[in-house]
Amino acid sequence: MSKSIHQFTVNDIQGKEVSLDEYKGKALLIVNTASQCGFTPQLEDMTDLYREYKDKGLEILAFPSNDFMGQEPLDGEAIQQFCQLKYEAEYPIFEKIHVKGEDAHPLFQFLSDKKQNGAVNSTPKWNFHKYLVNKDGEVVDYYLSLTKPNSKKIKRAIEKIL
Repeated sequence: MSKSIHQFTVNDIQGKEVSLDEYKGKALLIVNTASQCGFTPQLEDMTDLYREYKDKGLEILAFPSNDFMGQEPLDGEAIQQFCQLKYEAEYPIFEKIHVKGEDAHPLFQFLSDKKQNGAVNSTPKWNFHKYLVNKDGEVVDYYLSLTKPNSKKIKRAIEKIL
């Protein structure tokens, strides 16, 4: 089995299928998000990080999830409007999915399981869990919710793989 996320297909916020192999050659920060969480202001940090590194080859992929205490009550267009109007999100936002448990999307099963991804064992414990993926689609690290997307720690890691 491939150790790359490029094997997966996900749906964007409008429900259109997107193959993650479209992101070959890009470093990725994959984040499970929610609009009603104490960490929701990190959406703004994600916008700042995206603006700083998008021209150098970083993409941020946001995956809304309602897996943690119902903190993502919105769906589809409402999620996109919330992220864009309130936090000026310019990065791709995908369809609301499950990120943990038996119903977890195959992408998040892969991201969470070292047997599959070859690098990390880390299931999201809360909203705004982050996975860093290199240009070849390989998982290189993860960051817990408390680590802000534009922290020095994440920026250093991004700069190493760009």
